[in-house]
Amino acid sequence: MFKRSGPAAAFSVADDSLNKMTWRPQYRCSKFRHVFGKPATKENCYDGVPITRSVQDNNFCAVNPRFLAVITECGGGGAFLVFSLHHTGKLDPHHPRVSGHRGNVLDIKWNPFNDYCIASCSEDTTVKGHSRRVSLVEWHPTANNILFSTGYDYQVMIWNLDSPEQVIKNPVRTITHHSDVVLSMSFNTDGSLLATTCKDRKVRLMEPRTGNLLQEGNCKTHKASKVLVLGNMKMLVTTGTSRWNERQIALWDQDDLSVPLLAENLDGSSGVLFPYYDPDTHMLYLAGKGDGNIRYYELSSEKPYIHYLADYRSLLPQKGMAAMPKRGLDVSSCEVFRFYKLVTIKSLIEPVSMIVPRRSESYQEDIYPMTASNRPALTADEWLSGIDKGPVLMSLKPGSQLPEPHSDMKGLANSTDTRRSQSRPGMLPLAYIQDRPETKDAKEAAGHADDDRTSLTNGEDLALCSPPKTENELRQKFHKQQEEIRRLRELLGQRDVRIKQLELEIKNIKNSQSHGSA
Repeated sequence: MFKRSGPAAAFSVADDSLNKMTWRPQYRCSKFRHVFGKPATKENCYDGVPITRSVQDNNFCAVNPRFLAVITECGGGGAFLVFSLHHTGKLDPHHPRVSGHRGNVLDIKWNPFNDYCIASCSEDTTVKGHSRRVSLVEWHPTANNILFSTGYDYQVMIWNLDSPEQVIKNPVRTITHHSDVVLSMSFNTDGSLLATTCKDRKVRLMEPRTGNLLQEGNCKTHKASKVLVLGNMKMLVTTGTSRWNERQIALWDQDDLSVPLLAENLDGSSGVLFPYYDPDTHMLYLAGKGDGNIRYYELSSEKPYIHYLADYRSLLPQKGMAAMPKRGLDVSSCEVFRFYKLVTIKSLIEPVSMIVPRRSESYQEDIYPMTASNRPALTADEWLSGIDKGPVLMSLKPGSQLPEPHSDMKGLANSTDTRRSQSRPGMLPLAYIQDRPETKDAKEAAGHADDDRTSLTNGEDLALCSPPKTENELRQKFHKQQEEIRRLRELLGQRDVRIKQLELEIKNIKNSQSHGSA
């Protein structure tokens, strides 16, 4: 067992054996040493949410800067809820569900390049092509409309959603290296590597486009459950259990999976550990299913590799978690990460913000480097042809403009969205759902909504807007108006921050001039 020696303590491993792990307390300067977790106030939580009772070791929820989605209970089939992020407080028990699956929904993921598009998978064997229930879906991190799925048939399938067909029956590739159920999937930054964990205890690293197996590890002292590729650090991290069934974290060299670089036993709890990694800050978060704690560390590419920072502790146990993309964070409060905790015992979703304490009100560039944007770097066809490319980066500085997408990419995305919007949400075998409550005109314009981040409208021509005819349409109109109000408030907040920055710059210039004249 290991003993921590203060918040900056770190552990390291001798080169020859895992049995020679020793503690070497090291005290290091870090801008993230005092990061703390701040739970949302009661009025900023989501109450009365009928969270699924599934025992699957998944997150059961997903979030982006506009919407929060959570898998729910539903008689006669599978369903999940989608509601605007600003819609806090008590959830309407009659809030419409996204349905269409005939079995329980097991996983949901927002498209990283389209905030109105979500993928889901279910026990009813959809995505089509799988012969048994589908347990996980993952979007490619840089290529547009490339979706990966895996299920209880032990296969990983790759789907090209840039297809004129409304029902996509066949994947573009099937990866068959696994001899048991795949437990997790993770990509590196440019999506050229895919790591998986499996019930057969093996950790695998492969080329996702070709399916070529690059590395395979099977450590007898560590049974891996979840895996993350640590950005471009050429390392993997897995969470799982030791041979004594203690919860454990292990770090691996991606070029040699024969033995972990290091392993640490954490505690004797039975719930799975969900790992989350922020490549911008090199911080790793571990959230345990069934407890309310979040441990966080800072990682480095040199020994001892991992440095313990602190714990966020809560009495509310989490069933699953969602992580907000970096572009959805509140930079004015120095927020570097945000979780959404599913608290089943209270039917509650609680946001938890990870904050770097700073006194200055100006934008903190040192903790917000350029980060992945919501623009794809590649089309699906480009990626399938053999091209790999890193993410399109953006600045989180208020007032910064996103780079314009490639004209061909923009046209392709819009044509794909228009084509798919003709079908019923939830009824595609890929469960590729365009959850847009707008009118037909708004749907056609929604493809352009993200192209202009400073637009004050969300694509609906008020002259063509007809009054709602049903209660459901009225509710949808209401949610849409609330979303527009939230966007306007965000714009005002960003401009207020910019004004303060300009005032500070003017003050600094005046001070420097006065000192120069003196």
